[in-house]
Amino acid sequence: MNKADIGIVGLGVMGQNLALNMADKGFSVAGFDLDITKSQKFIKSVAAGKNISVVSSFDELSKTLKIPRKILIMVPAGKTVDDVIEKILPYLSKEDILIDGGNSHFADTIRRMKYLESKGYLFIGTGISGGEEGALKGPSIMPGGSFRAWEHVKPIFQKIAANVADGTPCCDWVGSDGAGHFVKMVHNGIEYGDMQLIAESYQIMKDLLGMTADEMHEVFKDWNKGDLNSYLIEITGDILAYKDSDGKPLVDKILDTAGQKGTGKWASVTALDLGMPLTLITEAVLARCLSAMKDERIKASKLMSGPSSGIKINKSDFIDDLGKALYASKIVSYTQGYMLMREAAKEFGWKLNFGGIALLWRGGCIIRSVFLDKIKEAFDRNPNLSILLLDQFFLNKMKQSQEGWRRVVSTAISHGIWIPAFATALTFYDGLRSERLPANILQAQRDYFGAHQYERIDAPRGKFFHTNWTGHGGETASTVYNA
Repeated sequence: MNKADIGIVGLGVMGQNLALNMADKGFSVAGFDLDITKSQKFIKSVAAGKNISVVSSFDELSKTLKIPRKILIMVPAGKTVDDVIEKILPYLSKEDILIDGGNSHFADTIRRMKYLESKGYLFIGTGISGGEEGALKGPSIMPGGSFRAWEHVKPIFQKIAANVADGTPCCDWVGSDGAGHFVKMVHNGIEYGDMQLIAESYQIMKDLLGMTADEMHEVFKDWNKGDLNSYLIEITGDILAYKDSDGKPLVDKILDTAGQKGTGKWASVTALDLGMPLTLITEAVLARCLSAMKDERIKASKLMSGPSSGIKINKSDFIDDLGKALYASKIVSYTQGYMLMREAAKEFGWKLNFGGIALLWRGGCIIRSVFLDKIKEAFDRNPNLSILLLDQFFLNKMKQSQEGWRRVVSTAISHGIWIPAFATALTFYDGLRSERLPANILQAQRDYFGAHQYERIDAPRGKFFHTNWTGHGGETASTVYNA
């Protein structure tokens, strides 16, 4: 009996498509799902005639695989992953490799790798981006975990991944323990930001400029030919052009409540834990929360008033400004995402290749765009670049975009258009370029009511002072100071 190159546990859409992708690239695959009916339907339909088999138990799966066994787990994140691991462990041998390909939290991946390595097994937590189509035709793959496992899975992962123009696969080793899933989390956070910025662009064109779906389709089609060329811009143009059975735009009939699976929230919470100002991605997460409050918004719309959204303006010029605002805000979003990854690398001891990460995202994934080439080039110029926005290319782009960006934000706000992502991107930019912020007042307040101390501009950094602001507060200062 010929043994399979890799096993897949979980034959949902992603698991099935990855199996088909692997088989098409010359690898033999053994699949298993607790739902035997799903397995049988798969093997009798799209998997028929391919180098794919299905098994009915973990025991059978282990006996079907080449040594060291490589098993890709494609089940919902959380407890289900732990349950699968525990059920399959009795049938494994030392140095066998378990791979979690779901959207797991990076902290869970760190825990799982330590646990499995302590028992003699190897573990990889890998982000996989690209959705159903990417899984079938070539996703972006971001593996991290037990480095010894990489040589065994590398030929498979890099063969099934998407490729950039020169043939380089959008898959490479990211780092130890939870690094792969952390990078995927940041990818998803940036995805939230990109989608929200595009949604706000749509809202501005629709409610401020009074444009039709067909007119907006043409704008997105044009944007996709230049600097904004990306998968999300492309599909938004397609969505705006799509007509329902009655010939009217389908997009206008979709309820305005957005769902989320949690990875964007994880990015925001992690940023708070690490002290990183992930403002745009956080606003994108909160925007989905506000969209879910549909009943409350309907009620509020009848009671709360705002300015008139009608405006007389040169539409062509304003759309040009809007494109610049979208590009500038996108730079801010990626800048913040890279700041978060850099801080995490320090915190968790990861050696992240920041230019290489941009290359991983260049094809197959949801945020793929020509923009990512510029990020790769920035880190090629300066591998130690601390803030992406300070690269000369992006500084020049900001200079070219700034006036139009400000016109868009100020005009939208003055006419009552909801633009949380555009607005926070601009305020982050203004905060970053400010040599002096009003945090001196904040620190004075903290010292006044809590004796938390402060530093002075006329004293060395690290020397702290406390003032008895009222004359009767005493001279004892708090030992806690966080900057």
